[in-house]
Amino acid sequence: MTAAADLRWLRALAGPEFRRADTLRDERGGEADAPVERWLRDLPGRLPVRSESPAGIAALNGAIAALPLREADDEEIAQRLHAAMATLRADANDAGALAQALGSVGEAARRRLGLWPHPVQFAGARTLITGRLAEMRTGEGKTLVAALAATVMAASGARVHVVSTNDYLAERDCEEMRPLFEFFGLGGSFVKGGMEPDERRTAYRHAVCYVSGKELVFDYLKDRLAGHGLLPARVASLRGFVGTGGPGAEPLIPALHFAIVDEADSVLIDEARTPMIISQESEGLHEPALLAWAIAAARGLREGTHFAVRLANREVELTAAAVDACPPLPEGVRPVWRARAWREQLLRQALTALHLYERDQHYILAPGDEAEDGLKVQIVDESTGRVMADRSWEQGLHQLIEAKEGVKLTAGRDTLARMTFQRFFRRYYLLAGLTGTAAEAATEMWATYRLRVRRLPPNRPIQRRELPARCFANAAAKWQAVADEAIAAAARGQAVLVGTRSVEASEAVAAVFAARGVEATVLNARQDAEEAAIVAAAGASGRITIATNMAGRGTDIKPDAEALAAGGLHVILSEYHESPRVDRQLFGRAGRQGQPGTVRAMVAADDPLFKTLPAPLRALLAQGRALGLAVRLAQRDAERRAWAARRQTLRQDRELHRIIGIAGSTT
Repeated sequence: MTAAADLRWLRALAGPEFRRADTLRDERGGEADAPVERWLRDLPGRLPVRSESPAGIAALNGAIAALPLREADDEEIAQRLHAAMATLRADANDAGALAQALGSVGEAARRRLGLWPHPVQFAGARTLITGRLAEMRTGEGKTLVAALAATVMAASGARVHVVSTNDYLAERDCEEMRPLFEFFGLGGSFVKGGMEPDERRTAYRHAVCYVSGKELVFDYLKDRLAGHGLLPARVASLRGFVGTGGPGAEPLIPALHFAIVDEADSVLIDEARTPMIISQESEGLHEPALLAWAIAAARGLREGTHFAVRLANREVELTAAAVDACPPLPEGVRPVWRARAWREQLLRQALTALHLYERDQHYILAPGDEAEDGLKVQIVDESTGRVMADRSWEQGLHQLIEAKEGVKLTAGRDTLARMTFQRFFRRYYLLAGLTGTAAEAATEMWATYRLRVRRLPPNRPIQRRELPARCFANAAAKWQAVADEAIAAAARGQAVLVGTRSVEASEAVAAVFAARGVEATVLNARQDAEEAAIVAAAGASGRITIATNMAGRGTDIKPDAEALAAGGLHVILSEYHESPRVDRQLFGRAGRQGQPGTVRAMVAADDPLFKTLPAPLRALLAQGRALGLAVRLAQRDAERRAWAARRQTLRQDRELHRIIGIAGSTT
């Protein structure tokens, strides 16, 4: 049961520019799109990231420590929180009332969870409550920080969504923190894939609901398709959507009040590359014979003569001779494919499937749901290394990749509704986030989500040592050196984590260990189900773990006593990522909470990141020189392209929203 929905404090925190959406749903309205206004609004995002001052953290902690909480009984603690909330509704900036609210929740955490928040955690919760993105290092206890802020805001009457990167973390964090919410009579629940509409509806009506970003956006789209949240004039022609429980059913999500996004850069930046789409199976334009023709024709084309692959922009360009070099179309295909422009588009997609999407990097082949299905294509999230089992590529690309791999073709799909993360998360009254790496994306966070980044210091001084990076001429030499380094560290008693960027790379280095008779545990998209057990054991002395993209996994590796005595966790980065944020997240696995740890980058001159660099610079890399310069140039260029792609995705989404009939009116 949530408190009475008095949103005065929430609206005050949202600021003077708050505008309510022109719908029946309780959510924030959109911003004006005038170029000059947008430029002026974006200006604050270019300012340097501010750090929370030690004096400010100490002052908040001192105010909390002065409260007579330990001798109070449970009922008095709850009364103190409610009294503080009454004060904050009248004066949103009352620092004393906020300290009392946080202190009361902190004392409840001590009694129900056995955890008393340290000063930085209290400061992090304050940062979230004021609608900012808190950058806190790995191991600082962000799960508790989110729960502190969620409890305070839920006590004000707002509905709180704690957004995770996946279902596992949503369920795990909710179960761990639920006793804290229940202390104050606030319900806590979670939503995960496979739940029925009524289960989801019940979960969202708790004061605090944990949910992954994709489940949240899909449920929102289902509500919009059913007409919920729209003014009557806009829903006259809409019918109830099957997935929500039928016409007349209550919406799945009652309101968008306050969201705390955990691993915010992973959710709001990395996962924002593609829109969320609700679709239904359809016959589609791409017949099986046509797909087979396109792949066969594309394989017969010559790079340089018929097409060019632009790795920097992940695009394929056709020459005028490309279509003429293809064999005749198969009999019986739709007449539309006789048009040259349509065939060019299909060939471009087929060449993209062949040259820009690689097995065990962008996707894997996994067993189908039924025995007769054989293998199927499953997309791998490049940021986290996880399988996205329920997603597919658009415009026939998914079926073309299936044809390329020779697996059973899935049905085509028609889009019913779509929305980007960028457009969705701006609809909350107040948005906040947590991550270990946000400074590099501060400008984009402000421009896209109006989120200011605030950096918090570690609770204890960092003891992690970064060893000199090494660059090798090729991948084969790199994997041998990585094995040497990992085996030596394990022999000293350290726990070892080898970070890779793809399934293919993780299995290549694992083969090197196997050839040497050394046991190493692999965690990639094929072992998603065993993730928790693998991570739990990864801190054992002498253990070697190979993991694909630890960014956004939301779980810490905890070295045992013997490993700590030997130097803690040793992290080997085997390939730089396109964003330095992801590299920092991997390095942040070592040296958590003041523990010892070591990290080293061991890369190769032929790594994909370096392929867009000028040839002279790549030659220097092969000699083990100019690594720092090459990494800075390559990552800066990659991030620029990635942000441009996300901006284009948002522009397209806005334009579709404006011009397409039912899709526009329902999303």
